Amino acid sequence: MRLGKVIGTVVSTIIAPGYESRKILIIQPVNPDGKEKGTAFLAIDRVQAGVGETVLTIEEGGSARQVIQDNEAYTVKAVVAAIVDEISI
Repeated sequence: MRLGKVIGTVVSTIIAPGYESRKILIIQPVNPDGKEKGTAFLAIDRVQAGVGETVLTIEEGGSARQVIQDNEAYTVKAVVAAIVDEISI
């Protein structure tokens, strides 16, 4: 799992198998203190997250497909699995 912040959404007219009827978010990886870390990536939203929210993502293809309950969606690599309420260190 990876901690990230939702920085935008994606709208597309041509969609690969597994992405049909799914909201796609742009996720910026962050450290627990909220500082940006790494390169932004795309993930399917499974929890109704919005721009500005801190989220947990799963970036392993098999696990991501289990979260969206579609084992045939082989192009799916990342899914937003949770909205983070609080981080304590």
